[in-house]
Amino acid sequence: MLEGNGSEGGTGTLGKALALLDLVVASDRPLRFTDILALSPQPRGTLHRQLSHLVEEGLLSLRADLTYEPGLRLLKFAARAWSGNQFRVIAEPYLHRLHEEAGETVHLGVLRGQEVIYLDKVESRQTVRMQSQIGNASPVYCTGLGKAALSALPVEVLEETIAGLSFQKFTAHTLTDGQSLKRDLDEARRVGHAFDREEHEAEIRCVAAPIHAPGLSFVGGISVTGPAYRVTMAQLENWAPAVRRIAAGISEEAALKLGPGR
Repeated sequence: MLEGNGSEGGTGTLGKALALLDLVVASDRPLRFTDILALSPQPRGTLHRQLSHLVEEGLLSLRADLTYEPGLRLLKFAARAWSGNQFRVIAEPYLHRLHEEAGETVHLGVLRGQEVIYLDKVESRQTVRMQSQIGNASPVYCTGLGKAALSALPVEVLEETIAGLSFQKFTAHTLTDGQSLKRDLDEARRVGHAFDREEHEAEIRCVAAPIHAPGLSFVGGISVTGPAYRVTMAQLENWAPAVRRIAAGISEEAALKLGPGR
């Protein structure tokens, strides 16, 4: 069984098990033991024991070809977390309202460290759609949702977050340094919304606004996203007031229902 209070190293048994789980879940292919050994700092014996525990708990599955993949128990956890998330439930009707106005894919996300986690989405009515998935994480510095959420952070928290970023160039338009990101965020704070100008995925554009309010323990955002061939920057500018209005509505209701003492 997994042990929550072990201390095999800096993060303890549970922390190391979760790190292994994250390695397997984040991989774009099933991993063999040797693959995980190469990616993990854990000794061979500890690693084998941790993987066995994760398989025993149903959090990982060991395939016939001796590779590891996410276990079915994770689906149960994910379904319960998604259906029971109060913030998502509050935001859901607002997402559909924005979708009716824009007709393109609408995303809801929250900031978690250096990533934005997608909590919900409403698909575009168009034939060509976004391939994003609920539960996925994307970098904060090159996504509309991430930059919108960053723009709502207190200055000292923002400075610390930016200092810890490891910039990766995904497209020709990706911002790859802190100063460029700060300039973009200054503009986002000034106008109340942020853009993804094909920065994370080529030919994908987005406009997003932050969701935040006094008393909330998180910041997030809502966005409209679409392919560049049918969504121009001028179109994103046209959608921006609606995105800001919907974000403000979610922020107000979330503060009332999720704030201190609620």
